[in-house]
Amino acid sequence: MIGIVMFFVALFALLLGFPVAFTFGGIALIFGVWAEGIEMFAFMPYRIQSIMQNTVLMAVPLFVFMGLVLQKTRLAEQLLESMGRLFGGVRGGIAISTVLVGALLAASTGVVGASVVAMGLISLPVMLKYNYDKGLACGTICASGTLGQIIPPSIVLILLGDVLGVPVGDLFQAALWPGLVLVGAYIVYILIYSKLNPEAAMPIGRDDSISRREEVITALKAVIPPLALIIVVLGSIFAGVATPTESAALGGAGALILAMLYGQFSWKMVYEASKETVNVTAMVFAILLGATAFSMAFTYTGGDILVEEWMLAIPGDKWGFLIATMIVILILGFFIDFVEICFIIVPILAPVASTLGIEMTWFGILVAMNLQTSFLTPPFGFSLFYLKGVAPKSVTTMDIYRGVMPFIAIQILVLVSILVFPEFYGM
Repeated sequence: MIGIVMFFVALFALLLGFPVAFTFGGIALIFGVWAEGIEMFAFMPYRIQSIMQNTVLMAVPLFVFMGLVLQKTRLAEQLLESMGRLFGGVRGGIAISTVLVGALLAASTGVVGASVVAMGLISLPVMLKYNYDKGLACGTICASGTLGQIIPPSIVLILLGDVLGVPVGDLFQAALWPGLVLVGAYIVYILIYSKLNPEAAMPIGRDDSISRREEVITALKAVIPPLALIIVVLGSIFAGVATPTESAALGGAGALILAMLYGQFSWKMVYEASKETVNVTAMVFAILLGATAFSMAFTYTGGDILVEEWMLAIPGDKWGFLIATMIVILILGFFIDFVEICFIIVPILAPVASTLGIEMTWFGILVAMNLQTSFLTPPFGFSLFYLKGVAPKSVTTMDIYRGVMPFIAIQILVLVSILVFPEFYGM
């Protein structure tokens, strides 16, 4: 039972706000020494070395760099402005354009914080100006900003691929349809909501000084460059021409070329993007090292065997396990970050899933879709904090909470559809 006690102590420490990496590492050291002695950590250097030599994880800093460079090129602003003009005449059009831009940003940048902040600064004031329902406006921005967690190239999918031992390219391919279905579901919800509540999402009048043809050309100019980058990055992976790590390097170089095309390239921009990339990468790898120590101590104290016995005893065989797993991850997502769930919870569950004969790519997509929901769930959903940080004072925290609830329900429905009808998604 030492491993189980260790797990709940770590969970409690995280809820108190202790730094994640040091919490995992420190608790692993205390319980590991108590249970097995300091000799247990003799193999720790080899584990660290295997992490440092893992070429799959090299894709993380490269994709983060690509996203940060694109964030600094005014890509989001140009996309939102041109898409807003295209769909503005439709009831709920600004919200629909926000979802479409969120999907494009997800596939080209994958940085959730950047997407939510950009759309919060640009799209939210426009929606409020045209008297959009605050809940609808906030929910649309938060949900669209989190699409980067499921639409490839996603950092979550890279981490899950490493943890589950599944090729990242396979996860990218498998995640494409669920991501597009989620985008479609968001748009359908906005259209239905706008139809039932006409005053909540009024269309905006067209600017007669700009012809429809000019609007379409402007929109294409804004959409084609990031779309070309997406096709190059994902196309090279899907065609088998490049590994995810190689395509990430290609994406980083492509992002710099786009920065030149947008006239936003400068060495200062490259320095700032590189510095932020190092910060994000250091955070991810520090957590990974702490989680490695934690999982080693958890295994040596027999916690994994106990969890496996409990999970295999759940009624309903693999379906009972899958339903219980999804509920546990969903609840944990209310309180802790996706990185902790990836590195601590998933490695405990993966052997059980393998024992039950569950297809690991399918399992990875289920977990990824579930983890995306954790960005929206109150009280600690990161997207909620990002939006609140840039929203006007007239938008309250309760407006944001109220707005994301329907989108959380949509995500859960799509998750259930992947669980029940995997063949529909080609899995």
